[in-house]
Amino acid sequence: MTTGGQQSSELEVVGRILGVHGVQGWVKVFSDTDPRENIQHYQPWHLKQGGQWKPVKVTGFRPQGKGLIAQLEGITDRNMAAALVGQEIGIPRDLLPQSGGGEYYWRDLIGLRVFESGGADLGKVAKMLETGANDVLVVRGDSSSLDRRERLIPWLPDDVITDVNLAEGHMTVDWDPEF
Repeated sequence: MTTGGQQSSELEVVGRILGVHGVQGWVKVFSDTDPRENIQHYQPWHLKQGGQWKPVKVTGFRPQGKGLIAQLEGITDRNMAAALVGQEIGIPRDLLPQSGGGEYYWRDLIGLRVFESGGADLGKVAKMLETGANDVLVVRGDSSSLDRRERLIPWLPDDVITDVNLAEGHMTVDWDPEF
């Protein structure tokens, strides 16, 4: 499916519309970028409307209290803005900076097969959790792994995470399979 020149598989979800702000069509924005204000630099945004991604230009953007607000081209009143609440914000993946130097996008870790340092297959990374201290891998066992358990493994590079090989689709962890 191609919409607005971008295939949906080429877009990365980086935020969503949380609510409306004021009466002139501004929207409250949640951003997954770090720092969160960086979402404004990735243009155009694409909003998922009716199952299709549609490009939209950001014409105004600023921090507001503890959040962010944006004005989108063609959205001129509160009712129009309200229709966008809950929609995901996608941007073309090629606009994102390349990861490197031991840094990874979560999307690149999801689906990697996880082996403990002794060679036991623990399963695949199902998702990532953000906690206060460190991020956590949720590794789910499957028919190819040691067992079908779900394990929570802290993302601690050079300590618990000893190797990540995106090209081969696996990572090695220093983790007791009994945990």
